[in-house]
Amino acid sequence: MILGQISYLDCLVFLIVLAPQLLLHVNIFELVICVLKALPFVLLQLPYQLCRERYFTSKHQKSPFVQQASLFQDLVIRVVRYAFAFIPANIGRVFFSKGVALPFLRFRLLRHGYFQAPLTWREAVLRRNFSSKGKTVGLWVTVEEGERPDLVIYYCHGGGFSMGSSYFYLEFLMAWLTLLRDAGYRNPAIFALEYTLVPDERYPAQLEQTVAGYDHVCSIVKDPSRICLAGDSAGATLQLSLLLHLSKSSDPANRHPGFATLISPWATLVTPKNRDTPSDYLNADSLHLYGRQFAGTQANLKDPLVSPGVCKDRDWWVRASPSGGFCFMYGSEEVFGPEVRDLIALLRRSGCAVRVREEPGQVHAWPVVSLFLADTQGERTKGLRDLTKIITQVIDPQIVQVDGL
Repeated sequence: MILGQISYLDCLVFLIVLAPQLLLHVNIFELVICVLKALPFVLLQLPYQLCRERYFTSKHQKSPFVQQASLFQDLVIRVVRYAFAFIPANIGRVFFSKGVALPFLRFRLLRHGYFQAPLTWREAVLRRNFSSKGKTVGLWVTVEEGERPDLVIYYCHGGGFSMGSSYFYLEFLMAWLTLLRDAGYRNPAIFALEYTLVPDERYPAQLEQTVAGYDHVCSIVKDPSRICLAGDSAGATLQLSLLLHLSKSSDPANRHPGFATLISPWATLVTPKNRDTPSDYLNADSLHLYGRQFAGTQANLKDPLVSPGVCKDRDWWVRASPSGGFCFMYGSEEVFGPEVRDLIALLRRSGCAVRVREEPGQVHAWPVVSLFLADTQGERTKGLRDLTKIITQVIDPQIVQVDGL
C-alpha cells in the first residue's frame, strides 16, 4: 500500500487534527507565545527567503537541496527547519503523536479510496522496564498476522529522543512492507518500538526498551538471521547501541540480527562536526540540547552505549556487527554527514561489511522525507526500493519458514 504525495489539502487536514491536540496537551499561554513568535517568520521571513532563493538567485548559488526541490518540498522543509530550531520539544512532540498521526493517516487512506487499511497493525505491550515506570510498547505491522514472518524489520523511529512516534511512521512502514512483499518475502512483518521520550525518561530506559523489543522479536522469529534492524536518526542511534550491547552478551553469535539498515544515524550526540548546512532542516544547537537531555550527564556522552560514534574500538564493532553487515543511507547535505562518514570509515577499517548510499543534494532521513514530499511515485519510493533490494541480497526471500506462530 503506497499512497500518493502529501497535498495542500492533506496539510490543511493535518492542522485541523493538530489544533485540538495542542490545546489538550500544551499550556495555552505557552502555545500563544509560540504562535506569536512564529508570526514574523510565517508572514515575512518565509515568503521573502523562499522567493529570493528560488526566483532571484542563480542556480549555482542556491543550496543543493533547493536546486532539485519542488516549490512544495522547499516550502515544507523551510517550515520544518524553523520548527526544529525554535519550537520547544514539548510542543513539537504533539505534531508526531498518535492522537494526530493516526486520524491523519485515516484521512489519507480515505482520500485514496481505502475505507480500511489493506495491512494490519496492532500494539503489543511487552513488559515493564527495568529503569522506568512505564511499559515497553511496540507496533506490529503485518501482512498475515497468524503466520510466522519470514522477515522482520525491527524499526526505531527518530525525533531527537524527544519527539516522534511509531504512528507517525506508519504510512512509511506500510509502504516498506508492501515493497518487501513484492520483493518475494512470503510474510514480512515490521515491529516498530514505541520507546519513552525525553524528558519522561532518560538513558538507560530507551536502550532497555530497545533490548526488550529485540528480545520480543526474537521470540516470534526464532531465527535472528531473519531480523533486520532499522531506524532513522535517534532511532538508528538506539539500534547501534543495541548492537554494541548485544556484543557483550554471554552468547553474542546466536543473538545477532542478520542485517542493519540505518537511515541518517545520529552517530555522535554532541560533537563540533554536527554543523548546520544551508540545505538540511536540522539545527545543531537543538540537537546538542536534545542529546544532553537524553544522556542525563556529561559523563554519559562519552559512553558508546549512549553515543555510539565515540566507540573507536574496532574489535568491539566487529563483535557488534550483524552477520550480514550494515547499510547506511543518508543525505550528502545533512548535519550528521561528517560523523556518519567517519563511522562508515571506521567500520570498513575494522573489516565489517558496509553498504553505503549517500544521496547527492539530499537532507536528513531523505527516504522518509521523499515518501511524503516527492512528486512521482518513483522518486517517493526510491529510498525504500533501494533498502528493499539491499535487504534481499543479504536475507534471502526464498528461505521460507512454514511453522505458525
